[in-house]
Amino acid sequence: MKGSIDINVDLGEGFGRYRLGEDEALLPWVTSANIACGYHAGDPQVMGRAVVLAKTHKVAVGAHPGLPDLLGFGRREMHVSSSDVYHMTVYQVGALLAFTRAHQVRLHHVKPHGALYNMAERDPALAEALAQAVVDIDPTLVLYALAGGLLAKAGREQGLTVAEEVFADRTYQADGKLTPRTNPQAVITDPAEAVAQVLTMIKEGVVETLDGGKHPINADTVCLHGDHPHAPALAQALRRRLQAEGIIVKPVGEVR
Repeated sequence: MKGSIDINVDLGEGFGRYRLGEDEALLPWVTSANIACGYHAGDPQVMGRAVVLAKTHKVAVGAHPGLPDLLGFGRREMHVSSSDVYHMTVYQVGALLAFTRAHQVRLHHVKPHGALYNMAERDPALAEALAQAVVDIDPTLVLYALAGGLLAKAGREQGLTVAEEVFADRTYQADGKLTPRTNPQAVITDPAEAVAQVLTMIKEGVVETLDGGKHPINADTVCLHGDHPHAPALAQALRRRLQAEGIIVKPVGEVR
């Protein structure tokens, strides 16, 4: 059983006058935030506000780069080269890095978003490009990547600290990958079921898959999606249950 875990949430995913997610309600219950960098969501006002909110709540700030697809929220795959991915990542992380510096906040990590995250799990060249971009920006940044996946492997090969990520509100396939969102069973909407899944991953080191099996998994950080219909309730229930179980909740790499 692991003695500590990070809870991360996707943040700042509104755009212009459109608001998505309940950032202020989520932040008291999480320990790190992945802030959209303008490609799949977010704009200068939204990004700046998200950094300030995270700083106020003493939550570790990370960049959440995605594909340039505002209409599809970065969840539609695109044909991109490894060079595209490298430069898109540098561009987006660089934008958020400017906001963290303006508000005297340390940038803690990078976590790819949506389709980009999933594509890097199938294509080693894209995984390597993502990891290389992070190294070239700042090799002390933590790379958040799917537990047991290609991106985690690429990050370690580049010398990065890697946080293996699991998901509270997503189901898993027999091979340990996330169930595609096109599957009606991809998202867990019941907070109690999501909390139970996380506890199984932390305590037993396995995740129950849709086919009824169990797949080994390592959990350094657990993700909650900010656009989940019950995200604040899930975050609160998870944080309280973990603390009740004696599991320390803290950002990856923080010593307590």
